[in-house]
Amino acid sequence: MAKHVAVLMGGWSSEREVSLRSGAACAAALEAAGYHVTRVDVGRDVAEVLTNLAPDVAFNVLHGQPGEDGTIQGILEILRIPYSHSGVLASALAMDKAQARIMLAAAGVPVAKGGLVSRAEAAKAHIMPTPYVLKPNAGGSSVGVFIVREDQAHPPQELTREDWSHGENLLAEEFIPGLELTCAVMGDKVLDVIEIESTQKFYDYESKYAPGGSQHILPARILPEIYQRVQMLSLTAHRALGCRGVSRSDFRFDPSRQDGSGLICLEVNTQPGMTQTSLVPELAAHAGISFGELVTWMVEDASLER
Repeated sequence: MAKHVAVLMGGWSSEREVSLRSGAACAAALEAAGYHVTRVDVGRDVAEVLTNLAPDVAFNVLHGQPGEDGTIQGILEILRIPYSHSGVLASALAMDKAQARIMLAAAGVPVAKGGLVSRAEAAKAHIMPTPYVLKPNAGGSSVGVFIVREDQAHPPQELTREDWSHGENLLAEEFIPGLELTCAVMGDKVLDVIEIESTQKFYDYESKYAPGGSQHILPARILPEIYQRVQMLSLTAHRALGCRGVSRSDFRFDPSRQDGSGLICLEVNTQPGMTQTSLVPELAAHAGISFGELVTWMVEDASLER
């Protein structure tokens, strides 16, 4: 009998639409691979839904909360349903950018200068010398991210809006000019490095998910020693946070810094996008792994107590 896979997607975070697109692509590929698939648009009754479904595996394609922060992982542990991607602790750590920075720095992975600030504090006056970046401490897909440039007299006034929905804690970090790089880890295997050229002012939500929003250059056009360092740091970050399955680490690289300080890890994604424009499927394909093979590997890698 075919293994029953519940593909968890949607949810209620700001990344809901991306998750639905990722989920649809993964579900179709898993059905083509011969699995019995149930698509689950996750709501707050998810524990009851999964108890009734009793799948063999939960394929987690949720982005943001509650799918990326350890919450859904905890539910799946209680229900004893094996699941894909990282476990409770790694998911919670990676989702909390300030805590992840501490763990990454301790493991020797370079992070940008900066720290955690309240939304009120960040909106009042420049929190650090411009240019700098403000981003929600828990979130993804570049939602709620601002690059505060030298010619801006005040912080982004969007931070004062009553309908702000990206949390009360922000991460303020030094802006690193140069190249956007990303690298994925699949199990214990590190994949290649993509260089991202955005058609927008920075690699924002539209650049990531709109057709033509960005150009992916694979392999990245960087020196071999930098290429290998990105791969090494990606694997180090994956292990430092205790990630399982597939993760993706994002970097900025300023080639003008001759002292080697120009390579900075921005974050580790424990639930990378799986849409047609996503980076991990592209990296897998470059390594000779088809989309169907990738999602099949994720299902067969699923476990508990990850």
